[in-house]
Amino acid sequence: MYTQERTTMSNLVVGGPVAVNSYDNAIVAALVENRPVMLVHAFNGGFLRPAELKASVHNKGVQLATALDPDLKEAKGHLWHITPAGFFGQRPLYFIESAAGQVPPQPAPAGAADTGRGDDGAPKPQRRRITVHQDAPKSTADTVQVGLPDKVDDKWRGKNGAPEDTQLWVVTVTPWGGITFVPITHPDAILGFADHAVAPGSEVRLTYNWGGDFTGTVINTFYPRLPNEWSVPYHHVFT
Repeated sequence: MYTQERTTMSNLVVGGPVAVNSYDNAIVAALVENRPVMLVHAFNGGFLRPAELKASVHNKGVQLATALDPDLKEAKGHLWHITPAGFFGQRPLYFIESAAGQVPPQPAPAGAADTGRGDDGAPKPQRRRITVHQDAPKSTADTVQVGLPDKVDDKWRGKNGAPEDTQLWVVTVTPWGGITFVPITHPDAILGFADHAVAPGSEVRLTYNWGGDFTGTVINTFYPRLPNEWSVPYHHVFT
């Protein structure tokens, strides 16, 4: 269902009508180079952060923050990796991985198996990922969890023979210069906020995609920003 075949991404149209070109360094850094970025919301300049920063916690969600306090910055809770994860048809898929709580793989002892890889030889995930509920976007199952695929709660684990499918996202570059996130398991849904309220502390939810396509609406839009660019006015894309 999902392939790992990659194509040249220097001028790739990512799920939408706008090509990824070098004019937006942060989008290229996020989608092409897999560098850690802040995900800044289009409305108020707040950014996404895990509700829990510890590597040992896998069942908490995501919040919108507006203050980058020293503890959050030290823990890298403001940073995310948008990591390539194969393709669904012609659409590239990604994981949304938190830089907070990243656990580096331990070197295997001499003569022992590589503990950083699974039975299929693929590297094990070392970063917690934004994960959706199997029954989303029902109002009783619209919350997300940030965790490893085998440690999130049962209803947030993949099914249909793909253990990570609840962590796979279609990432779309929008005509207004941001990106949106649609879960591959629920293409009628999109990453947004509870009651469509965008305010400090707002909880991230999966909502029905009233935009009707993968670009959603402005309320579903985030701008990748390199950490040193957070002070750049986010609304400059509209001018």
